[in-house]
Amino acid sequence: MKQATRIQILARLKDHIKDPTTELIYTTPFELLIAVVLSAQATDVSVNKATKLLFTIANTAEQILDLGVDKLKNYIRTIGLYNSKAVNIIKTCQILVDKYQGEVPENFESLIELPGVGRKTANVVLNTAFGWPTIAVDTHIFRVCNRTGFASGKTVEDVEKKLLKVVPYEYKLNCHHWLILHGRYTCIARKPRCGACVIEDLCEYKAKIYPE
Repeated sequence: MKQATRIQILARLKDHIKDPTTELIYTTPFELLIAVVLSAQATDVSVNKATKLLFTIANTAEQILDLGVDKLKNYIRTIGLYNSKAVNIIKTCQILVDKYQGEVPENFESLIELPGVGRKTANVVLNTAFGWPTIAVDTHIFRVCNRTGFASGKTVEDVEKKLLKVVPYEYKLNCHHWLILHGRYTCIARKPRCGACVIEDLCEYKAKIYPE
């Protein structure tokens, strides 16, 4: 894909998606970190339902540590993989208390050392909570970038590196949100809604699907 086409795509998504932010509900960097950890292989809707109650009871590293693994599981048991997630969250909270006075470090390397936190989670936190021009790549973004030809890659990390290279600085802050929302509601996995797509004419996907 030509760079001029990429810029056209970003400009259209910017105009079309007026509120480019996460659909996870949070009020602090810590709440966002926990929500993103919980969102792995789960929907934002299910995470928001669980954290709505959890965060009224415990929304700091110290408070979740006080809950312990078993009580934490009771709040998140409706979320997939809740057993392992509860264990990782407790371990993460202990590290945050011991090393960072309970605060979320604004540092990529420090974040990915936390249990249950990978590249995507770290980049989401840095971008959304701290305003860093990073681009987290999840399954939606991976699909959109490969399907459209915007930033092809065999792995999530390949796509992330390509995006950081080809997305102009002025678009980097919101690029993650534009692409994920586009993938979640328009460029969906099984039957992309090409007929309702604002970048349909710029997309390189050859098997476009239109309503009959």
